[in-house]
Amino acid sequence: MKTPCSSSCGCASAETDTAVATPVAIARVNGVALHLADEKLSDDELRQRACTELLRQAALSAGLLGADDVSADGVPSEAASEAIERLLEQSVQTPEPSEEACRRHHAAHAAHYRIGERVHVRHILFAVTPGVDVVALRKRAEGALLDVRSHDGTGDPFVEAARKLSNCPSGAEGGELGWLTAQDCAPEFAREIFGQSEVGVLPRLVHSRFGLHVVDVRQREAGADQPFEAVHGAVAMTLRQQTYVTALRQYLALLAGQAEIEGVELDAADTPLVQ
Repeated sequence: MKTPCSSSCGCASAETDTAVATPVAIARVNGVALHLADEKLSDDELRQRACTELLRQAALSAGLLGADDVSADGVPSEAASEAIERLLEQSVQTPEPSEEACRRHHAAHAAHYRIGERVHVRHILFAVTPGVDVVALRKRAEGALLDVRSHDGTGDPFVEAARKLSNCPSGAEGGELGWLTAQDCAPEFAREIFGQSEVGVLPRLVHSRFGLHVVDVRQREAGADQPFEAVHGAVAMTLRQQTYVTALRQYLALLAGQAEIEGVELDAADTPLVQ
C-alpha cells in the first residue's frame, strides 16, 4: 500500500498517484508547427510535411502566395499547393535528355522495356504502417526469409508462413499473386522482379511502398526486347523523371540548409546545388 504523502508535497491527492503526461515535442520549420501536439506521425510522414512547409514558405518569400496564408499544422491550403507548383516550375529546371543519354540508358536497361514478360509470384508481406517498429519488422521479415529458404524439403513452409505472417489478403491463399506483368505491380516492386533470371525464393527482401516482401518467383515467361526507336519516348520520360527527382532533392536540401528545423531530420546544404 502506498505511504501517504505529507500535505506539503503539493500532490493533488495524498493517497493517489498522479499520472503526468509527457508533452510531445512538436516538429517545426522556422517556428511553424508541422502537427498537432497529440498527433503521431511516422518519420516519412513528418519529413513529407517538413518538405511541404519548406516549399510553402519559399512560395511566400517568392511572392507566389499571400502573406495571410496559414499552414494548418503541416497541411497546406489549396492556394499553397498551387503556389508550390508554380514555385517548382520556376525553381527546379531539368534539361531534356540527349539522344546519346537515352541510347545509353536503353542499352543498360533493355529488360525494363521488354513487352510480354510475365512472372508467376507469391509473397509474404510485412507491412510498414504508421507507428510500426521498422527495425523489429525487418528482423521478423529476415527471419521468415531464412526459414523458407532453409526448409528441409518436406511440406511447403512458404504457404504456412504466408498464412501466419503476411499482412496481404493473399496470405490466406499461401501468398499466391498469380501471373503478373510489370504494369500490375508498384514500380519499385517490378524493378526487383522483372528483367531478371532468378527463380525460387529470392535471397533478399524486396522493398516497396507497402513494406517488406519475401518473394518466391515460381515461373517466368520471357518477353520480347524492344528496339530503341520503339521506346525512345518512354526512355526519355524516365530520364526526365530521374533528373527532376534529383533536382528537387537538391532544391529541398538548399531550403533546409537555410531554415531552422526542429524535431525532424532532413538533408541540408548551405550552397546552391541546382543550376
